[in-house]
Amino acid sequence: MSILSILEPAGTTSPRPTVARLVTGSIPATVGSDLLVPLADGRVTDYANFDHGASAPCLESARASVEAALPSYASVHRGNGYASRITTQWYERARAEVHAFVGARADDQVIFTRQTTDALNLLARAVPADATVIVFESEHHAALLPWPAERTVRLAAPSTPAGAVTAVADALRQAPEGPRLVVVTGASNVTGEIFPIAELTKVAKAHGARVCVDAAQLAPHRTVDLAALGADWVALSGHKLYAPYGAGALIGRADWLDAAEPYLYGGGATHAVTEDTVVWSTGPARHEGGSPNVIGAIALASACAAISRHRDAIEQHERGLLARLRSGLAQIDGVTTYSLFGDDADRVGTVCFTVAGLTSTLVSAALSAEYGIGVRDGKFCAHPLVGRLLADSPEHGTAVRASLGLGTTREHVDRLVDAVRTLATSGPRTEYAETANGCQPSVDPRDLHAPRIW
Repeated sequence: MSILSILEPAGTTSPRPTVARLVTGSIPATVGSDLLVPLADGRVTDYANFDHGASAPCLESARASVEAALPSYASVHRGNGYASRITTQWYERARAEVHAFVGARADDQVIFTRQTTDALNLLARAVPADATVIVFESEHHAALLPWPAERTVRLAAPSTPAGAVTAVADALRQAPEGPRLVVVTGASNVTGEIFPIAELTKVAKAHGARVCVDAAQLAPHRTVDLAALGADWVALSGHKLYAPYGAGALIGRADWLDAAEPYLYGGGATHAVTEDTVVWSTGPARHEGGSPNVIGAIALASACAAISRHRDAIEQHERGLLARLRSGLAQIDGVTTYSLFGDDADRVGTVCFTVAGLTSTLVSAALSAEYGIGVRDGKFCAHPLVGRLLADSPEHGTAVRASLGLGTTREHVDRLVDAVRTLATSGPRTEYAETANGCQPSVDPRDLHAPRIW
């Protein structure tokens, strides 16, 4: 067997009872797709995962790639032993795979990070000291907060795609001379709506500005083509791309990154060190100080390759489920769904909603305990946006988010719609109490203790 052949996706065996088949129909299979969860009434049901927007389950092919890499795992770039040389090849091939996944230009860098938050904070460290940063208040906190406040222009959440473009154009016209950076999400992590990246990039370039795209929510669901969009950087996370092994990436232009101080001082980031001087590396190594997360990079690359191979099938799968979910929720009295751009806006598989008379915490707790459905409640690390969306709903300070993906089925969608309808009309079946861990059944027979697995 060749070295590279062991990285080809293949069926694996495991003692864990929640392993799914490597391929389910025409979309990649995920680990845990047959996970069973207990209900408050003593029954057991399969888990309906509507929390992909927070962290997606692992692809079977990503896990297979990691298991193939582990026997020869070693440090990269610093050893001449067989294992180190092989691992180094995999690490750099992972970099090339991520580069291709986002349609990067030949001279764009791929810097491996921990996740999107880490990637955007890295870029914030590299932005020139006199740069003006323009960002919408509708951004996830990871894209909203890293920039120096005194040089950041925060725009109101747009109400239309055209309004977003106009707001950026106006802000750029009023910005002081010097470098400018526009930071924008690819798809909202609250509503799923897709921002007009190509149009925003066009207007930014017309004013000499650069663009960074937060693609954490977009890349798992739609193609990202950095070169075609004309954007300068894109940031993404492995844990949202079905590769939850602790790696993400910042991909894009090298000049600001090579001119900045290293993100982490240490081995690998240095070209030469003497008693008096340090010469830092250029390229990705400059900001990848220390031993990198090789396994995370391999998992991320494996997921990128699988998603690329199945992109059309993934989009078809998710569009059908999203239409079914939105249609079902729209027919329930008392349920309000929220949007920036309106019902007809293009979006990935995320729906934000509230139920009249019920807090979002109670809704999410009841969906879990009574129906085996996992959703997210709160403000989704996008407090300004959620505050704006709920401004006309004084009874609600937070909302429920249902985000679907490869681990979601039609039965899951129907179960969620039916469950929300029951909650809206009849309320929960059991009593709930506020606890330190959120809203929970007052009497909960479920065993929620998680024993050590090591």
